[in-house]
Amino acid sequence: MTSRPREAPDPNEFIADTERFRRELLAHCYRMMGSAHDAEDLVQETYLRAWRSYAGFEGRASVRSWLYRIATNVCFTALQSRRVRVLPSGLGGPYDGPSRAPTPAAPGEISWLEPVPDAWIAPATDDPVTVVLARESVRLALIASLQHLPSRQRAILLLREVLAFPAADTAEILGITIAAVKSGLQRARARLNELHPVDDGLLEPTDHRARALLDAYIAAFENSDAALLEQVLRVDALLEATPFRDWQAGRARCLQLLAAYVLGAPGTWRMIATTANGQPAAAVYHRGSDGVLRASGIVVLGVTATGVSRVVEFQDSTLVATFGLPDTLAA
Repeated sequence: MTSRPREAPDPNEFIADTERFRRELLAHCYRMMGSAHDAEDLVQETYLRAWRSYAGFEGRASVRSWLYRIATNVCFTALQSRRVRVLPSGLGGPYDGPSRAPTPAAPGEISWLEPVPDAWIAPATDDPVTVVLARESVRLALIASLQHLPSRQRAILLLREVLAFPAADTAEILGITIAAVKSGLQRARARLNELHPVDDGLLEPTDHRARALLDAYIAAFENSDAALLEQVLRVDALLEATPFRDWQAGRARCLQLLAAYVLGAPGTWRMIATTANGQPAAAVYHRGSDGVLRASGIVVLGVTATGVSRVVEFQDSTLVATFGLPDTLAA
């Protein structure tokens, strides 16, 4: 970059300067918003604003810092008109009443967290440490906890702890003082420690044990095999699904609900393995009365060496397309 303003920006130069940061900006916007769809839209808005101001960019900060300043401000503006995105477990304790079909929230009543495909945000590197850190920074439990932080504290924590910007650069990006960055980070850390569960040894999705458990989970649903599902789930497993308020804690409660209201007959469900939020996942298809397998949503598993500790299903058929998968499957 040159240090003088340019009156006639070159589109090719702009692309060369900025395009390599698109994936990490998408991940940043996702962490801020908790929505893959919102993140995609806001990254587009970031690049539009960056192009409009590119001629006046004088290089006093790095291109990366400049883009993060734009992206973070775009997120701040969007968050002013959006409710906090949550998972069912963020609404209260687990359901402990008599067995019944889960009750969905009223349409539009709650803004639900969304999963993000790993392919969207995977770092462009083969360095295993970088890849693992990137996966850990988008795990569902962390993203859900981040949404409860005030937006500025959220941004400070992400810029400092996840993206490793120095305090001075973070202050420049956010337009605040270094002292404000330090105090905001302290408050954000304290609040996140209250919200974010202790790491229970989640396996990487590339671990053969994780893939074996995902395959077994898929087989249990496709074959309506409650016994296999019992082998897959840990005793303390949690089960939640949007758009339902209720969620289940403990394998016995999870199996009771799934066997009574979800599994159905063999062939009712089809799943395609994938990865989301740095975790094993599957695209879910449900067979309708006409025999057609239609997209139902995405399920994300928390997988440990001793079994599946958490199942989060997002019953939103539009999410399947974000994973590059079709709306229907051949019978």
